[in-house]
Amino acid sequence: MTLLAQISDLHLDGSERATRRAIRVMDYLRALPHPVDALLVTGDIADHGTEAEYEEAAQILTAEFPVLTCPGNHDTRAAYRKVLLDEAPDDGPINQAHHIAGTTILMCDSTIPGRDEGRLDAATLAWLDATLTALPPDATALIAFHQPPVELHHPLPDAYTLQEPQHLADILDAHPQVAAVLTGHAHTAAASTFAARPLIVAPAITWTLRMPWEGDQPADRDQPPGLAFHILSENRRLTTHYRVVL
Repeated sequence: MTLLAQISDLHLDGSERATRRAIRVMDYLRALPHPVDALLVTGDIADHGTEAEYEEAAQILTAEFPVLTCPGNHDTRAAYRKVLLDEAPDDGPINQAHHIAGTTILMCDSTIPGRDEGRLDAATLAWLDATLTALPPDATALIAFHQPPVELHHPLPDAYTLQEPQHLADILDAHPQVAAVLTGHAHTAAASTFAARPLIVAPAITWTLRMPWEGDQPADRDQPPGLAFHILSENRRLTTHYRVVL
């Protein structure tokens, strides 16, 4: 069994509010009686993509468990890579494979620099296919990135989904090792399906999306930050529990 936590959309901008909400969630995770095997952070870590914002993120996200990240549309690749990964800054896609408690977790870059919608580019798709092909048939994998590949029935996130999702669906069809797809971006805890897999959307740290039946103003800044816990069993069954942190 693999126990994972997932958070998304911290939008750290140097403000007291953003910092306080992120610290609150990390303090909750660090205090768990049974620590998670890893924490996944699915994008929009920074709000403006500055080095100072990533330096704050690096401090806040420090933990005794592995913290795995991928960029979102508010992140900038060069600063992200320099500060969070301690690598030479460049603007290429940031894709990383991690092996956690018997599960391979592929943190992918679905960003299009300067745009809010997402796309897994040719290099990322090739990397995904090659990495999954190298896994044994009985392995278990998860794929995580920022923009959901399906509509969530709100005009705001649905205007900025993952473009050309069929390319990812084709890879999933060829690789039964993938148990689920995990995303963020929409600022709402949601569950759907994609390519016959569970699709799980993490809630946001910064603010919660009001759905159309909840009111006309999309950003509910009074809701507490949320997170998801994922339990991945040996038969590739994914069970997700959502929590808010008061």
